[in-house]
Amino acid sequence: MDEGTSPHKLYRERTRDLVHYPKTFSFDAALAINRSSAALRRLSLHLLFQNVLFEVKPAMIFPKHSLLVLPFLLFPIPELRANETRADSTSESQPNIILVMADDQGWGDVGYNGHPFVQTPELDAMARAGFVFDRFYSAAPVCSPTRASVMTGRSPIRTKVTNHGRYMRPHEQTIAESLKDAGYVTGIFGKVHLGSGQPDSPCNPSGMGFDEWVIGLNYFDNDPYLSRNGKIEHRQGKGSVLAMDDALEFLQQHQQGEQPMFAVVWFPSPHDPHQEVPEGPSLYDGEKHAGYYREITLLDQQLGRLRRELKRMEIADDTILWYCSDNGGLNAATSGGRQRKGSIYEGGLRIPSIIEWPARKLSGRTAVPAWTCDIYPTLLAMAGIQSTPPHPLDGIDIRDIIAGQTAKRSKPLGFWHKFQQGQSTYSDRIQKAIMEKQQAGAPLPHDEPRIRKDVDEFPQFSEDVATGHAAWTNWPWKLHRINGKTYELYNLADDPMEATDLSGAPEQQARLKRMQKELNSWMRSVVRSLNGDDYAGLHATEKTKR
Repeated sequence: MDEGTSPHKLYRERTRDLVHYPKTFSFDAALAINRSSAALRRLSLHLLFQNVLFEVKPAMIFPKHSLLVLPFLLFPIPELRANETRADSTSESQPNIILVMADDQGWGDVGYNGHPFVQTPELDAMARAGFVFDRFYSAAPVCSPTRASVMTGRSPIRTKVTNHGRYMRPHEQTIAESLKDAGYVTGIFGKVHLGSGQPDSPCNPSGMGFDEWVIGLNYFDNDPYLSRNGKIEHRQGKGSVLAMDDALEFLQQHQQGEQPMFAVVWFPSPHDPHQEVPEGPSLYDGEKHAGYYREITLLDQQLGRLRRELKRMEIADDTILWYCSDNGGLNAATSGGRQRKGSIYEGGLRIPSIIEWPARKLSGRTAVPAWTCDIYPTLLAMAGIQSTPPHPLDGIDIRDIIAGQTAKRSKPLGFWHKFQQGQSTYSDRIQKAIMEKQQAGAPLPHDEPRIRKDVDEFPQFSEDVATGHAAWTNWPWKLHRINGKTYELYNLADDPMEATDLSGAPEQQARLKRMQKELNSWMRSVVRSLNGDDYAGLHATEKTKR
C-alpha cells in the first residue's frame, strides 16, 4: 500500500477480519495498526420565513466536463469499485473547497435574515454575492452529530455519533478521504469534537483523511490548548482568530502547489462561555445574550479575513466557500422556528447557510429544504469527482436545487436525537494534561481511554428501538415520533412554528400512516447501520440485544 493511502482506509482494511465486541479490541491492537504503515506513522506525527426561489442558470454551477441533458444533469459514470474515487478533470481545473462552520449560531442570528441588531457585514456581503439556503438544516440539534453528517453525508447515528462527545467510527468514508483520493491536499482547523487529538489514535483527523490539522476537542475560547498534528500547544489569543490564522497559513502554504485545496474551518464560537470579543468598540452592551452576539460578530470578522485573503491570493474565483452552523441557536426568538438548540423542532435544526463560487456566479435564494448531509455528495459532484460511497448516504446532490431546476427535493430528511446521552469533553483540560506528558517525555498512550473510546464496540440494538425524539420531513409535512409513543404532524408551509398538531385530523390519517411507515423504516435502517451492517466483515460473532 502506497505512502499516500488514507490511514482511515487502512484502519478499515486492517480491522476487517477482527471480531468486534466490547473490550476485545485492545489499545495494543490499535497501536499495532497505527505502526503497521509508513502512512500512519508519518501522519500520526502531524436565520422572515421567506419562500422565494431564484433561478440560477445551470451552466453557472457545473464543471465544463459535465454532460448536461435537460432537465436533469447526467454524468457518464464508468463502473467503479466501492471506495474508488475518480476525478474527471485535472487538478488545475478542480475548485478549491472551504467549509466554514459556526458553533451554535441560529438561523436568525445574522443580519441578512433580519436580526434587529447583530452586526454580520461579511456574512451579509457573502449572502448578496452567493446563494442562500433559507431552509437549511443541521442533521442534529447538537454539535458532534452534525459534524459527523458533514464528514460522511450520513445520519450521524449511523456513524455511532449518537450525541455530543461521541467518537465517529474510523470505518466511515469521509469527504476528506474522497477528496484526498482525488488529489486534494486536506486540512482541518478549530473545533472538531468527533474524536481524539492524540497522535496515536485512529480517531484523530489524520484518521479522517486530513493531511494537516490544528484542533480543539470541543469548544474553546481564549488562550486554548490545541493539537497540531498530535502535538499539543498552548496558544495565546482568541480561539476563533487562531482557527482562522491556522487555516490561512495552510492556504498560503499550498496555494502554489499542484494540488487543489480542501480546508475545513470549524469555529469554536459562538458557543459559551462567550469570552471572546470582536475587534473595535464594545458592542451590544445591555442586550440579552450580549456575549453570544459579540462572538458572532467576531467570527464574521474572521470570515471577512478569509474572503479577502482568497481574493489577495487570486484564488477566490476558483474556490467553493460553504458556510453554515452546526445546530440551532441559543435564542428561540430568532431561531426561525419552535424552540432552540437541543430540539428536533425547527428552531433546533434550522441554520444559516450560504455557498459562494464566483467562477460559477451562484446567486439567489431557495426555500427548498437541504441539510448538512447534502454537503458531501454535492461538493464531490461540483468538483467533478465520481465516487461510489461504500456506505448508504442520507444526503443527496442538490445542484438541481441550487440551479432552480426543482422546487422539491427528491429525498425526505430524517432526524433522530437523544438515542443515547452525550459525553462531556473538556478540551483544554484534556489537552493540557496530554501536553504535560508530552513535554515530560512520558510513553504513549498519554490518554488511553480517549484513544478510541468505544468505536470498535458493536452492541446490537433492536431495530424497533424507539428511544429519543425522531422526525421525518417531506416538505411541507413534518412528522415527529417522541419516545416511540407520541406522534405529531405539522404542515410547515402553513404552520412554521409547529403550533397545530394535525395528527388527529381525520383528513390526515392516510398521510399520517404513510409517513409513520416511512419514518419507522428509516429508523430501522439507521439502527442496522449503528449495529455494523454497513461494514462488511466487521460483525461480532456473539451479539447482545439492548
